[in-house]
Amino acid sequence: MASAVAWRIYMANLRSIFMMETAMPLAVRREVSFCEAIHCGSKTVEGVEAVKAGTAEDIPRIWRLGKVAVIIDPEWRTLKRIKPDVVVDAILAKQNLGTRKDDAHLVIGLGPGFVAGGDVHLVIETNRGHHLGRLISSGSAEPNTGIPGPVGGVAAARVLRAPAAGEFKSTRNIGEAVRKGEVIGRVGETDVTAGTDGVLRGLMRTPTWVPKGIKLGDIDPRGEAGFCYTISDKARAVAGSVLEAILRTFNT
Repeated sequence: MASAVAWRIYMANLRSIFMMETAMPLAVRREVSFCEAIHCGSKTVEGVEAVKAGTAEDIPRIWRLGKVAVIIDPEWRTLKRIKPDVVVDAILAKQNLGTRKDDAHLVIGLGPGFVAGGDVHLVIETNRGHHLGRLISSGSAEPNTGIPGPVGGVAAARVLRAPAAGEFKSTRNIGEAVRKGEVIGRVGETDVTAGTDGVLRGLMRTPTWVPKGIKLGDIDPRGEAGFCYTISDKARAVAGSVLEAILRTFNT
């Protein structure tokens, strides 16, 4: 979701973008996630390249190269150095972990856990359905249901979750076809199996220590391997709404 937002803003020629990440990102849709730059040094998503910044001082240099900057900074200290006009909290933690309206001229929260007009200026609905992408200027997004939205008619069965806490390992690759019941990986000594037929659209990097219940990957029952390497419809919708929010605020 965060990468889709950065991609959409970049494609709208707003190109001074930096993303703050943890040292061990937990993204599963890694083929369309700029956070892979943390591991690989750079990552290209649909023609847009992100580059890892060692320090905040590296960010302007990366911008001059026409690229998105990604920095390890889970504490968001870079905000004090760069002082951006816009902050988008795309952590999707289902709660506010400390984002405040005074972080920037425009502060946007994605999904539940934020209050528009309270801790952030605007909230964007991330729940699939009629209101997906709606800009909320007062109040909150729909509460977290804990149930994944259906893709190809399949909901919970398409998501791979950690059956226990431990180290996740897998020899499978994103884009591979899988069958229901196949072993996709293991957390400790416990197998993680596919709940449906389809294509591995996302899979967490291996090895990674994970808590019980965390999303490890997802299977696309539509079976189109090309979908693994492009931004999803949901992410595009939310990203478009972030761009709209920016234009509403600064083009008035």
